[in-house]
Amino acid sequence: MAVLIGIALAALILALTGYFTGTEHRPVKDVGTTSLTGAATVILSGLAVGFESAVYTALVIGSAVYGAFLLGGGSVVVSLFAVALAGTGLLTTVGVIVAMDTFGPVSDNAQGIAEMSGDVDQRGAAILTELDAVGNTTKAITKGIAIATAVLAATALFGAYTDAVTSAAREAIPTMTGDPSVHDALGLLGVLNVADPANLMGLLIGVSVVFLFSGLAINAVGRAAGAVVFEVRRQFREIPGIMDGTGRPEYGKVVDICTRDSLRELATPGLLAILTPVAVGFGLGVGPLGCFLAGAIGAGTLMAVFLANSGGAWDNAKKLVEDGVHGGKGSPAHEATIIGDTVGDPFKDTAGPAINPLLKVMNLVSLLIAAAVVKMTYGEDANTTLRLIIAISAALIVVAAVYISKRRTVAIGETDTQRVSASAR
Repeated sequence: MAVLIGIALAALILALTGYFTGTEHRPVKDVGTTSLTGAATVILSGLAVGFESAVYTALVIGSAVYGAFLLGGGSVVVSLFAVALAGTGLLTTVGVIVAMDTFGPVSDNAQGIAEMSGDVDQRGAAILTELDAVGNTTKAITKGIAIATAVLAATALFGAYTDAVTSAAREAIPTMTGDPSVHDALGLLGVLNVADPANLMGLLIGVSVVFLFSGLAINAVGRAAGAVVFEVRRQFREIPGIMDGTGRPEYGKVVDICTRDSLRELATPGLLAILTPVAVGFGLGVGPLGCFLAGAIGAGTLMAVFLANSGGAWDNAKKLVEDGVHGGKGSPAHEATIIGDTVGDPFKDTAGPAINPLLKVMNLVSLLIAAAVVKMTYGEDANTTLRLIIAISAALIVVAAVYISKRRTVAIGETDTQRVSASAR
């Protein structure tokens, strides 16, 4: 039954995502219609589609997790095993998932190559555009399924985290000189009491990490894109004949910018995912760390689906206009949807998919440090000074990484005036 729940979850996510990102359904048609009044309304309508779709998808994922948990019949171990089986059921569709995920980039690149070559007739271009639109929907579907697997895995890991805490507590509590407080006792038993200010703080930090991570990812794309724009402008200025085919662009420099920036910008989000649980766990305790994970899972689920579906809706609204609706290519409506699609690309291709590994990494790090946090907080091995040093060090590294990231200029290749202006901000 748990496996069937996972399979049903995959089918429901497919239907929901297809509705909110498919060109034949109302949400994308509405986004396309708003292009008649400019780019601002396109962005607003795409955001609204993303927000609404995130609610329904999160409710479906939550219902699947709860339904699988109920199959345990009151036994926590059996219930968590049922949740893991639901994740296995979801992954039984892995062949279809991989096929859909591969179809998206293939159709997208085929359409781009055909458009750049100019050797495809109008009928062929229309077919490729339609295939590209279908590919955008399939990519959004696979992103939704990916975040569902992350939630199911995080739930199972959360159970393992609770078990690690209680096991370590059984060893540490007998060696304590006094009884733990009520809040500490609840945390050691795996009860997350948000009435405790420390637990509420952990919850808010968990939610905040998802937003900060998404902002860093989107900002990184903006910086790299700005660098590419400056480089392309330079080549048009310094290499005559690019547009008429007599001059060869320096493709390698653009590829180098994208590769270098992607590797460099990876450092700050990676440190955030690894060290934030360390700072919360050693600084606030196991209860706040559990609440931190709960907040990250909840906010991450909503944020990932929102980013993926809003980006897919913007992209397919552009395809809809390119098919001849609302004036077709070259019209003001087309220009508006191009802006929406440009905003949506870092949403659906960078920040949204990256939340999936973020949740898994934070859960794994929390599981690995849980026993150490308990031993350094309670019992004869308690060492408050060392625990706080570890927490403060982790927090300072995260703050320093974010600060360095924010100090970077908007784009590589700016003029000195622009660099000074960016630094002043």
